[in-house]
Amino acid sequence: MITTTGLTKVYRSRGREITALDGVDLHVGEGEVYGVIGQSGAGKSSLIRCVNLLERPTSGTVTVDGQDLTALAGRGPRAGKELRAARSRIGMVFQHFNLLSTRTVQDNVELPLEILGHSGRARSRKALELLDLVGLADKARAYPSQLSGGQKQRVGIARALAGDPKVLLSDEATSALDPETTRSILQLLRDLNRSLGLTVLLITHEMDVVKTVCDSAALMADGRIVESGTVSELLATPGSELAAALFPVSGDASDPGRTVVDVTFHGDAATRPVISQLSRTYNIDISILGAAMDTVGGRQIGRMRIELPGRFEENVVPIGFLREQGLQVEVADRAAPTVADRAAPAVADCAAPIVKEGAK
Repeated sequence: MITTTGLTKVYRSRGREITALDGVDLHVGEGEVYGVIGQSGAGKSSLIRCVNLLERPTSGTVTVDGQDLTALAGRGPRAGKELRAARSRIGMVFQHFNLLSTRTVQDNVELPLEILGHSGRARSRKALELLDLVGLADKARAYPSQLSGGQKQRVGIARALAGDPKVLLSDEATSALDPETTRSILQLLRDLNRSLGLTVLLITHEMDVVKTVCDSAALMADGRIVESGTVSELLATPGSELAAALFPVSGDASDPGRTVVDVTFHGDAATRPVISQLSRTYNIDISILGAAMDTVGGRQIGRMRIELPGRFEENVVPIGFLREQGLQVEVADRAAPTVADRAAPAVADCAAPIVKEGAK
């Protein structure tokens, strides 16, 4: 549904060049909720603004629903008209709502329809339908100043849906909201994704957003995609930086003669007592150094760091047992930095707790 190929964006200011996007290749499948995560300055916002051509890419292509938007970004009235028509099929939700304070909630939702030339009656009917869809039918006559932060974002989402888009772009839509309101907005996005068949591309710096709502994700750093894939694939990929940031575990061996391994649980294995079975089967004592479990896409997924007695050579069979149970097992070599250690600067901001402001 959304594909970027070799996407580059270079900003020029006072004789300097700043590369915000450096050859980004991204593919978002139809009906997916796809998250792009990274710390500030990674290029996330430049990417989403290039997807709907609010920013013109320096080079590369952007294709949405089979249409090359970069080919429509030429000069002249015809090109401009075609680009506006293409953009009307892409909804955009902003971090700070961008509602007009002098317009009522209903009038804010009607604004895109007004620009598109719809009649007053059609605008009113559509706006009321959308407000009902986002749970704000009773706020149609209210003004933005009378709404909470979460309600304002729901109005922003309703407005983004006014043109019946196939694609919804979300630029840090929950970062100004408190945790409870964030969860309700994410649930709304997931419900809209399922009920309307929307493809959702969201930009975020919060790992909880990826865990809560995303089917697939990409990690950005220095204007590039570091890794990407479905969340389940990433969790099963040895050395995945995103997996380590989504489910961080830590802990060192209590003795140089012991083996530390990271175990990733997903699917049915997450609910089975695999570690206790391992201990009983091989009559060994196992220490749990750290664990992180959560629900992703309705399934329990997590990682655990455990310590086994003896060196690696003595634990080949127990480690094989874990892998036979469908678990991903990696030996944690603390003598040398792991992939996750090397990625720590890139994901530190993402994994850190976020202090939020705003009312429900």
